[in-house]
Amino acid sequence: MPAFTYVDQPDRIATIFDPQRIIGVDTEFMREKTFYSQLCLVQLATRDDIYCVDPLAGNEMSRFWQAIDTCTWVLHSARQDIEVVYQTAKFMPASIFDTQIATGLLGYAPQMGYAGLIKELFDVELAKSHTRANWATRPLLDEYLEYAAEDVEYLLPAYDELMARLDKLGRTQWAEWDSRLLLEPALYDIDPNKAIARLKGARNLRGRQRAAAKRLTAWREQEAMTRDRPRQWIIRDNVIVDIAFRLPGAMAELARIESMPPKLLQRAGDAIVSVVAESAQDASDYRPPAAPDEEQKLLLKKMQSMVAECANDLGIAAEIIASKKELAAVINGGNRDSRVFGGWRKQLIGDQLINLL
Repeated sequence: MPAFTYVDQPDRIATIFDPQRIIGVDTEFMREKTFYSQLCLVQLATRDDIYCVDPLAGNEMSRFWQAIDTCTWVLHSARQDIEVVYQTAKFMPASIFDTQIATGLLGYAPQMGYAGLIKELFDVELAKSHTRANWATRPLLDEYLEYAAEDVEYLLPAYDELMARLDKLGRTQWAEWDSRLLLEPALYDIDPNKAIARLKGARNLRGRQRAAAKRLTAWREQEAMTRDRPRQWIIRDNVIVDIAFRLPGAMAELARIESMPPKLLQRAGDAIVSVVAESAQDASDYRPPAAPDEEQKLLLKKMQSMVAECANDLGIAAEIIASKKELAAVINGGNRDSRVFGGWRKQLIGDQLINLL
């Protein structure tokens, strides 16, 4: 197991951490009983040292984030780590390099796991014994900290190896560009008014019913954020759909909805009835997206074929360039902001695809 330093006073990190141009970063967090992920541990790896920094030790973290602000963070499958740091500290690193993105651009499986990558590069088997550990427990067991330290031990050696291979293929800037896309705050900012997009069953709602569902999901999102509880703990999807379908105008009508939990009725019945009433003024003319016509189907197939041919020439998976879902969105909505039309993809194939629209 690697040697590491356990830091339970994050505000003092600047006194022991020598600023580096590049560092390996990983996080451990919990989200089983909360809306927001709870940041429980931050692991840092320099060329010489490993630090396990405890954000739950009761010390202020702003000086810690400042100490690593100018470093390029090397992470594997970075999105969740960036999300928990951003939502916990409203902090966004200046620069990152995602090793999972790099592996995809080198022809490995698009979603290759970290353990698989380290096995592939260095023939090292990483421990998997604490993947389901309760990281919020204090004190943390030594075996947990050792496991966490091992998660960053090979990040910088992996970075060096991947960068050498990317450079040989002329794809270094591709990996840097795709990694940079993960630093868009819009990926992590939460808009309650868009919460209906994740509501199961919303597709079948129309007009006033759709408007009520949109209001109810926005209310649930706000409640979940305020109380820091999972959405489904506030009110389940099927209950929202049933309420939106029935449009109850009073508590008695709400109580007659079979799926309505009595405790929820008691706790939030008045608020729910009020939210439903508010929807009367903004009935939606929403209609689900029409099924693609034959022309659109043919266009999608042509685009997919072009992407597949390009990917085959590069020796990478087609979804690295553009997934079927991305291409369909471009066809249906004319999304010119898609990553397909930016960065390295634009010159490679994006301009050809846009000419088909």
